[in-house]
Amino acid sequence: MPEDARATVLISSGTGFPKELYARMARFGAERGYAALIYDYRGIAGSAPEQVRNFDADIMDWARLDFPAALDAAEALAPGKPLFTLGHSVGAHLLGFADNAHKAKAHGFVTAGTGYHGAHEPGYRPKALFFWWGYGPLMLALHNHIPAGGLWTGTALPRDVFTQWRQWSQRPGYFTEFYDVLGDHGFDRIAAPIRDWTFTDAPLCSRRSADDLLSFYTAAPTEQLRLDPAELGAKRIDHHGAFSRSAKGFWSLPFDWFDGYL
Repeated sequence: MPEDARATVLISSGTGFPKELYARMARFGAERGYAALIYDYRGIAGSAPEQVRNFDADIMDWARLDFPAALDAAEALAPGKPLFTLGHSVGAHLLGFADNAHKAKAHGFVTAGTGYHGAHEPGYRPKALFFWWGYGPLMLALHNHIPAGGLWTGTALPRDVFTQWRQWSQRPGYFTEFYDVLGDHGFDRIAAPIRDWTFTDAPLCSRRSADDLLSFYTAAPTEQLRLDPAELGAKRIDHHGAFSRSAKGFWSLPFDWFDGYL
């Protein structure tokens, strides 16, 4: 919280990343006058149960329950002030399923694309397919969830998060091919501007996968800015390095953009 907030930003995590990864960005935002809220989805890091093994949660719980609740909580930090969202990876997918996303004036995305394996950079695709059909099923058979460690470098994932993510990853249209099952959504109703910052050294989030995701938001003006880490004074950014101290040159970009809507 800044002393006198000009606006609020909700920072939503990528899959398996704890909220602490985003703390530096949140503090930077507070220095710029933005009240900032970070949070963990149910089943993840600080919101995980003692035993993830039998915990019942999937990505749609994050989208329909956790993200909207967090957005309301963020709005309450500075009532009457402009509200923005900044979503990393899956954090950029959730707002299309939230019933209150219209509250935000603009949405920033960071390394956000679809998870369709065929849209990853070619060199990354074999690793993705092994995760979906080799490593992941083995971990489910042994633990009934995806534990932290080994090939999976994030926090432990509930079983249904993994299986839903895998189901979507096999289709070019990703979750849009399951709208009939997923129910009502707002991807065709969100009209606030969207900007997605992606990086040339992030094979998981290729230019194509980011463009595909942006195309789902059919009512919003969208743009992708693809940056070389060297432009920001960083040696490497990849999928989640934009929030690390080594990529501090990136941190001002979302807030500079948000400032334009104050």
